[in-house]
Amino acid sequence: MRPFAYRRAASALDAVQAAAGPPTEAPTQFLAGGTTLIDLMKLDAMRAETLVDLNDLSRELGGISAGADGLALGALARMSDAARHPIVRRDYPVIAQALDLAASQQLRNMATLGGNVLQRTRCEYFRDPSWTRCNKRDPGSGCAALEGVNRKHAVLGVGERCIAAYPGDFAQALAALEAEVEILGPGGPRAMAFEALHVEPGAAPEAETVLAPDDLITGFRIPARPWTRRSLYLKVRDRESYEFALASAAVALDLRNGTVNQVRIALGGVATKP
Repeated sequence: MRPFAYRRAASALDAVQAAAGPPTEAPTQFLAGGTTLIDLMKLDAMRAETLVDLNDLSRELGGISAGADGLALGALARMSDAARHPIVRRDYPVIAQALDLAASQQLRNMATLGGNVLQRTRCEYFRDPSWTRCNKRDPGSGCAALEGVNRKHAVLGVGERCIAAYPGDFAQALAALEAEVEILGPGGPRAMAFEALHVEPGAAPEAETVLAPDDLITGFRIPARPWTRRSLYLKVRDRESYEFALASAAVALDLRNGTVNQVRIALGGVATKP
C-alpha cells in the first residue's frame, strides 16, 4: 500500500471541504466501512493522497426511519442494521433480501449503504495491476477482458473500452423502487434519481458515477408505493455463500384484483451499471 494522509471528519460539511481542491492523480477518498476501498489500495488498483474517515458521522448520517411517505436510509447505516430493521423487512422486503444476500455477515456488520452503492467492479483485470490493459485503472490502455476470461462480465451497457459488470445487490433494489440519492457537495445538498447516479463506461470507463470527487452521498429516500411490499430480490450465483451475482433481479409488483398495474424490474450481474 502506498503512503497516504489520514484525517477524521467532524461533520458531513467538513468531509466535503476536506475533499475539495484541484484534481490529482490520487484524489481524496472517503473512508466508511473500508471493506472495498482498503482492499483495492492494498492491491494498488486504487490510490489516495488522503483518506477522510467518516465513521464519527454515524449519528448524523446513519439513521433509518420510515413514515407514510416512504423510507429514509442514512448513507452510514450499516448493511446489517438496514437488513434486519423490522419496517424494512415488512414494507420493503426487496431491500432486506438484497442486503442479506450480499457479502458475509461480518462484512455486512461493517459495510455502509453509501459505500456499498459505490463499490468498484470485481473484474480481475481491474483488481490486478499486473494486467496492464485496463481502461478503468489506466485510461487509454485497453481492455484485457474483451479477449480474456469474461464469463462474469457484463452483456448490457458495454462498449469497446470496457465490459466490467457492476457487482452490487442493494443498488438494484433502489433502482426498482424509484429511490432518490441525497448528495452533499460544495454547492450544498441536492437529490437525484438513483437510476441516474451510475453511468455506462462509454468513452470514459474510469468514471462510474456522476459524482464529483468532493461530492458525498448522505442518504437515500425510497417513496412509499403500492409495489414496495410485494417485492423480491432473486440472485443466481456459483455458490450460495459470499459470491457475486451471475445474474440478479429486483422485482416490485403492484397487483390489484388479479391485474398488474405496475411492475418494476432492475437487473444485476449482467450490466455495467445497476
